[in-house]
Amino acid sequence: MALDFLISYYKNIPLTTFIPYSIGFLALLIGSYTDLRTREVPDWLNFGLIGTGFGINLLFSIIYWKLNFITYSVIGFGIFLVIAYIMFYAGQWGGGDSKMLMGLGALIGVNIFAIKFSFLASFLINALLVGALYGILWSIFLIFKNKKKFFKSLKKYVSNKKTIKIKKIIFILFIILILIAILVQDFFVRLIFLYIALISIITFYLWLIIKAVENSCMLKYVLPSQLTEGDWIAKDIKFKGKYITGPKDLGIEKKQINKLISLYKKKKVNKILIKEGIPFVPSFFIAYVVTLVFGNLVYFIFII
Repeated sequence: MALDFLISYYKNIPLTTFIPYSIGFLALLIGSYTDLRTREVPDWLNFGLIGTGFGINLLFSIIYWKLNFITYSVIGFGIFLVIAYIMFYAGQWGGGDSKMLMGLGALIGVNIFAIKFSFLASFLINALLVGALYGILWSIFLIFKNKKKFFKSLKKYVSNKKTIKIKKIIFILFIILILIAILVQDFFVRLIFLYIALISIITFYLWLIIKAVENSCMLKYVLPSQLTEGDWIAKDIKFKGKYITGPKDLGIEKKQINKLISLYKKKKVNKILIKEGIPFVPSFFIAYVVTLVFGNLVYFIFII
């Protein structure tokens, strides 16, 4: 019965939809595995996905004599290139995550003239929601895994002079917002001020927790030979006063790695402190499956 249902269901899906969506599913599945295992997504997978996306859509355009396939592919790639660029330089996604999304953009494409939400628009919204929950759960996992280090780091940040100053400012802001909420007559406006007051406190303590998690659970020393392109270097590395790499690079490059390997062989540098990011490709995979099954999560929740 289940097999008959699947066969009848997929019979109604055109190949121009089934093939790209299936390739996207497989690419995210493989990417999730490698991201969890090695903390990186191989370039052959990302660039292969981008090339396959353009290639398949160009082939569809030739077979069906319609330009819209390759046009939507280029538009999808362009839109996700901009989004990936912003998220990468904001330090939210790594290079592998960004290239994976660009590949999905090229593969599935975006019809900017469509009235309904496109699949990729729904996927992006779902990815943000799933990614937020995934990030919280991963952080909780790291906290439990490194309890002693985490609480030691948190105590250090809480007692920091700069943190105490910020805490005082946040507390004063909180009191002012609460007083305004009490004095305001309009119920809706009162709720807004109470909401802002609550968010200001929550955001402050979340910031403390995130900093403590980063410092205690996401920093580790590695040999220069263990570095891979895109790794985040936690501290500036200089040789004879000349800058080699550091946090401002937003990911180390191949030539910088080769330089560090050369210096390490000469005993000029030791192990390198890097910041391990959260492997986000699995959250993209979950969001992709959710989008295939439920569509836009926000719309789905409101419908329920």
